[in-house]
Amino acid sequence: MDLGLRNKNVLITGGSKGIGLACARVFRDEGARVAIVSRSRENLDDARRVLGEAFTIAADLTDAQAAAEMVERVEAEFGPLDVLVNSAGAARMTPPDELTPEKWRAAMDAKYFTYINVIDPLIRRMAARGDGAIVNIIGTGGKVPGRSHLAGGAANAALMLATAGLANTYAAQGVRVVGLSPGATNTERIAHGIQAEARRLGIGEQEALAHMVAPLPLGRFAEPEEIADIVAFAASPRGRYLTGTNITLDGAATPCVV
Repeated sequence: MDLGLRNKNVLITGGSKGIGLACARVFRDEGARVAIVSRSRENLDDARRVLGEAFTIAADLTDAQAAAEMVERVEAEFGPLDVLVNSAGAARMTPPDELTPEKWRAAMDAKYFTYINVIDPLIRRMAARGDGAIVNIIGTGGKVPGRSHLAGGAANAALMLATAGLANTYAAQGVRVVGLSPGATNTERIAHGIQAEARRLGIGEQEALAHMVAPLPLGRFAEPEEIADIVAFAASPRGRYLTGTNITLDGAATPCVV
């Protein structure tokens, strides 16, 4: 299936590794022009070796001014953006008895504001052009609280509401906003989750891994490429009536009708 992404300009935050890098590879393979953002220049250089040609830019997206300047530079040097995929930032997994107000606030900075700080300046530009798609990769912790992910889950839930609200607000101006929430996915982040679960339960990391996999109906974590394929469809003209929704991608781990 041709997704109609050839020569589209795509910006992927957190695009240097994990799900973000998998998304960059899928969009590249579909013929899109890809720009990726990360805080780490070293990670960007590693990603460029994987991707080949790609526009890379380092920025701390927890800083609203830095994020706005990043959008300005990308649009000036790379070109007007057709698609934004938000995959940057992840709140640290923290057992509940280790949470403090500061850690709750840090979770919002790490997950919620890394997305909002980029969406805010870019969605206005897309609306002025009358076209654009934004895909927010969020996480199932925003729908089903995990004991080691309460602060991050709260940030995810806030992003889900922002996704629905922004989609409703900007639909008439040609901008779509979609939320996709993966369950446990085989990235570096899984290691942090395993460590947090091991501390919470007072068990070894191998036992914590088995504990996390046991309830999954498919018997395994998702692979980043499996998430990226759905991201590409959601962002493409093939998904043109898909907006304002938050889709769970957890392999039926949480069977429900909403």
